[in-house]
Amino acid sequence: MSIISFSHVAKQYAGSVSALSDVSMEIAEGELVYLAGPSGAGKSTLLKLIAGIERPSAGVLLVSGQDMRKLNRTTLPYWRRMLGLILQQHRLLNDRSVLQNVMLPLLVSGASVKEATQRARVALDRVDLGNKADLAPQALSGGEQQRVSIARAIVHKPRIILADEPTANLDRDSGRRVMDMLQAFHTAGVTCIIATHDERLLHNADRVVQLERGRVIAMHDSASEVGA
Repeated sequence: MSIISFSHVAKQYAGSVSALSDVSMEIAEGELVYLAGPSGAGKSTLLKLIAGIERPSAGVLLVSGQDMRKLNRTTLPYWRRMLGLILQQHRLLNDRSVLQNVMLPLLVSGASVKEATQRARVALDRVDLGNKADLAPQALSGGEQQRVSIARAIVHKPRIILADEPTANLDRDSGRRVMDMLQAFHTAGVTCIIATHDERLLHNADRVVQLERGRVIAMHDSASEVGA
C-alpha cells in the first residue's frame, strides 16, 4: 500500500531555478528508500516536500492521503507528528540537557512533563544514550549528537522517518551505527526515506531512487542493481 505518491511533481524557486522536475513515483508503507545522487540533485528538496517544509510548484504529492498543497499553518503541526525528521545539522539546544532536547517535541504537542520524560528516556535507551540524558549536547561527540537527533525524531513514534545525509559529518564507525539504527526502525515497520551521496550505504535499501539535476533518472528495486 502506497503511503507517499508523487505525480508529475515539480519545485521551482524564485529566479526560475528548478529544483525538481516531473517526479512521479510511489513509496510503499514500511519501505526503506534511499535517494541517491550528487549534491544539488534535488534530494533535500524532495524530503522537504514530503515534510511540508516546501510546497510543490506543480503536480500532486500525497502523503498518507493528504494533499500537501492543501495543508495550512493550523493543520501542518498536527500532521507533522507522523513524521520524524533527521537533518545534517543536529539543531540541538545547548541550553537544555540531552533529555530535555528529546522531550521537546512531546511538550510542544501537549504531553505532560511526566509522560514526555518517560518517553524521552525510552527513546534515548533505544539509541544507547540513556546514561547521558543529563549532559549538555556539546559534551557529546558528533556521532552521539546525531543519535540524540534520532531519539528526538522517533520519540513520538512516527510512521515515516526522513533523514537528510544523516552520516555526512560522521566518521565511518559513527556513521555505520547511525545507519544500523535507521535500519532497525525500518525493520520495525517504519517507512524510512534516506538521502545520501555515499553509494556505500545503499546495499540495505529496498529501493534506490537516483536523482540528477532535479530529475529521477533511475529506480532500482534492489541496491545490487545500482550501476548495472
